[in-house]
Amino acid sequence: MKIYNTQDIRNIALLGGAKSGKTTLAEAMAFEGKAITRMGSVDDKNTASDYRDIETEKQISVTASLLYAEFNDRKINILDTPGTPDFIGEPIGALHAVEAGVVLVNATSGIEVGTEIIWRRAAKLETPILFAVNQLDHEKANFEDTIRQLKESFGPKVTVVQYPVATGAQFDAVVDLVLQKLITFPKDGGPAVLSEIPESERPRADEMYKLLVEASAQGADDLMEKYFETNDLTIDEMRRGIKLGLGNRSVFPVMCVSAKQNKGVARLLEFIGYNVIPPTEGRGLTTKDGNPYTCDPAKPMTAFIFKTAKEPHIGDIAFLKVMGGEIAEGMDIVNTCTGNKERISQLMTAVGKNRVKVDKAVAGDIVLTMKLKDAKFNQTLAAPSESTVFADIVYPEPIFTTAIKAVNATEDEKLGTALNEMHQADPTLRVDYSRELKQLLLSGQGEYHISIAKWILDNQYKIATEFITPKIPYRETITKTAEAMYRHKKQSGGAGQFAEVSLYIEPYEEGMTPQTKYPIRGTETVDLPWGGRLVFNNCIVGGAIDARFMPAILKGVMEKMEEGPLTGSYARDIVVNVFDGKMHPVDSNEMAFKLAGRNAFKEAFKNAGPKILEPVYDTDVNVPTDRMGDVMTDLQGRRAMVMGMESDGAYQTILAKVPLAEMNRYATTLSSLTSGRAAYGMKFAEYAPVPTDLQAELLKAYEASAAQDEE
Repeated sequence: MKIYNTQDIRNIALLGGAKSGKTTLAEAMAFEGKAITRMGSVDDKNTASDYRDIETEKQISVTASLLYAEFNDRKINILDTPGTPDFIGEPIGALHAVEAGVVLVNATSGIEVGTEIIWRRAAKLETPILFAVNQLDHEKANFEDTIRQLKESFGPKVTVVQYPVATGAQFDAVVDLVLQKLITFPKDGGPAVLSEIPESERPRADEMYKLLVEASAQGADDLMEKYFETNDLTIDEMRRGIKLGLGNRSVFPVMCVSAKQNKGVARLLEFIGYNVIPPTEGRGLTTKDGNPYTCDPAKPMTAFIFKTAKEPHIGDIAFLKVMGGEIAEGMDIVNTCTGNKERISQLMTAVGKNRVKVDKAVAGDIVLTMKLKDAKFNQTLAAPSESTVFADIVYPEPIFTTAIKAVNATEDEKLGTALNEMHQADPTLRVDYSRELKQLLLSGQGEYHISIAKWILDNQYKIATEFITPKIPYRETITKTAEAMYRHKKQSGGAGQFAEVSLYIEPYEEGMTPQTKYPIRGTETVDLPWGGRLVFNNCIVGGAIDARFMPAILKGVMEKMEEGPLTGSYARDIVVNVFDGKMHPVDSNEMAFKLAGRNAFKEAFKNAGPKILEPVYDTDVNVPTDRMGDVMTDLQGRRAMVMGMESDGAYQTILAKVPLAEMNRYATTLSSLTSGRAAYGMKFAEYAPVPTDLQAELLKAYEASAAQDEE
């Protein structure tokens, strides 16, 4: 394959809703760019990009695919991304590797859920965006209504470059306002035909042309001056203005296509070649130390791994965006994140499942490599002399969590390995074993995300799994002071066991004044791994308990802190004062004092106004204004405390504190309430006391569970 210079490379991501036609457009672009010889279809399950078993069965994109097209002496790299919000990690990763996003909009359904979500992500990254209105050949297509929705949702910078003469079955031509030509698509296929705009379309074309010229002029000061003087621009000036405006997000051009019939696709590729900025003019990446890094072929070789995948019969694949110099097969490099040396054994570009070997790739190109020893997503590869490390792609926090286990317990280790491999391919899929809850937790971007993960485990890894409702990591504490004494005495022939411990416990608060009831001779403060503190005071006088037994008493207390007396949850924020006790010159030992300390603490705890604490999360719900009432009502039913609201265009962001126990399956409920248009995020805030009635329920459930375990 030809090696293209950096200035002749264009990188785009296909973005948009789940049914907007991205995969079909990617297929048509690869076909027009001579990368494939025939177009497949989603219905026939033979497209180049949706080739994985899960994608052909479900007929949706689950992971991003790399394709390319060679058009007008330029190479256009295309990342076809999923549109389902549950797989948002894929377009986020792709946006870090491209200089523009092509957002597909279905002319029959308008702005979809995935469109709004990815728009906000692209805006945060300042990624240039152009729109392609698709499925104009559908009988329910409505171009005017689609443009109205685009402007209402994304603002007045949305600028029409092409419009269809007719939609539905009559869709066979568009008026191109840049070319000032009518582009007609022959019924029997073949290249489009350019002709003069008919007089019947001239009034509408002139009106929309003026809007395009005005938007183009805003791309540069000299163009604006020319526009004010002549009220017009030449085609080259307009192209320069559109290119500059697209690059700085002052213009969002709108093109017209029917991807399924391959109408308008060649012109879209031409437009991308002219107007999407080359990699050297893009925003580039940011290094770990916060410095911008612009793509430059003159720099030493650097490349960023923005995605990894594992495929049958192939193994691990790394998706690279070359940022500096050039990378070549057989090249010795270093992973600057780990310091490990690597060698590039294979280098390829791809059209989905089809790999094309290349000898080298220059700065700005996107390529694949395999058989790296220890390279993962978010890592940097560089020439041995380089130390550059690129900043990580930040993925959204999980919003749906379930406990998972293998049906066959002997496959637990195999399940853990599989889940870790799946996380490497999809960073938004998280796996964690909770020692506290004794559960393997699988977290993702929604219930559908998790169900797809289960499909992969069941069908690809052949591991039968089941989901379990995750437990809540409650905490236990006390609200008042209490004393208790416990005597441990055991005699069974030979040496016995004897220890007596008296404790005085009190709630711990930051900055509290130490108690004066008993003199404190020594203090040990333990910052608990699960949060909160234990303050352990030695208040023994007169040698009632030898100092050598104090660590054993502390160990016994800690054991009960790890398995709280109320529900077996971790205990926290307690001051323990050991003020008296007894020992035996022969029968006292560390084990006896550990048991005495453990049981004395347990008795004192139950008399100290014990309270169960629950995790509370700061939750922000971004919801369309017209669905605010339903979402607010649902939150109030979840014991949420609304802290405020912030306006975000046609959306409102509700800020609330919500107990974690009330958020099970919230992602599914919120999607149902808002037709999938809302999104939310959660961040741990604090532990707070549970209501009295809920505490009674939790105690009853724990007692029943303990009784069942004893049976």
